[in-house]
Amino acid sequence: MDLTKVLDHLHITYQTEGHKHCRPGWANTACPFCTGNPGLHLGLHISQPRAYCWRCGGHPLYKTLSKLAGMPANEVMAICRQYVGVAPSPRADHLITVRRKAFKFPQGTTALQISHRKYLRGRGFIARQLEKEWGLLGTGPLGKLDLIDYRYRIIAPIIWEGKVVSFQARGITGKAEAKYKACSKDREQIHHQHILYCHPEIDWSLPIIVVEGITDVWRLGRQAVGVFGIDFLSQQVRALSKKKKQGGDDRVVILFDDDPQAIKQGEKLTAELSFRGMDCRQEIIVGDPGDMNQEQADKLVKDLMRSKWKQ
Repeated sequence: MDLTKVLDHLHITYQTEGHKHCRPGWANTACPFCTGNPGLHLGLHISQPRAYCWRCGGHPLYKTLSKLAGMPANEVMAICRQYVGVAPSPRADHLITVRRKAFKFPQGTTALQISHRKYLRGRGFIARQLEKEWGLLGTGPLGKLDLIDYRYRIIAPIIWEGKVVSFQARGITGKAEAKYKACSKDREQIHHQHILYCHPEIDWSLPIIVVEGITDVWRLGRQAVGVFGIDFLSQQVRALSKKKKQGGDDRVVILFDDDPQAIKQGEKLTAELSFRGMDCRQEIIVGDPGDMNQEQADKLVKDLMRSKWKQ
């Protein structure tokens, strides 16, 4: 099914490949289930019955189209049938086969340059320390990889079990519509949202602080792990649970941002980890952990490490 024909029929505005927010094979629009800045967070697969928001997760296709178009789901299904003969099953579980390529960083990736260091200083980070601790790299006017534009970004290698398996790229100009861009799936050795962003020398036998993004991890230090946004996956829950059990400790603090959707997702993650036997709780602070000054962040981490637990 060419979903763009259905979207046109329903008069739903969208963007496709070529727009900075859109990956090949997807049409993006504002998510009707999210609160706050609408953006283009909802992806609708053009040929498969899939609807996925990077902030709040997956949704049934027909329910999503119904909400976007403001019409009953049965009418939406009837319109879909006009274009495909038989509408795809809303419960069908379609898997996308990704042909793997060799992992590599974008063209022009180098050590951090003046522009990258200036951006980090502006965020209250010590660039040299981050470069040493987290292996940060950067791109300038050259930064293409498989037709994806990674120019003028900090490149954060994602290391899992001693190997660099992916990367995430953070824009430094303030002009890019997408602040973060991930390595393409066919270049990743492990999909980044199946694992955690963490320091290679993290101590799993101590309490772990789970945050959203890579800058939050940089701010809070070695005992913080990132799930690449509030839209965590079950693979990440399992990975965290496994690592904690291997480390002989089950203490976990969830520290997402303070917007309503993030708090809701933090509650969900707390419940899932608690169900797996973790001594897990959610803490809420004002704002974004990555925007705290370093002194405040260091004190917060000490307080969380020393706080009382259930045992």
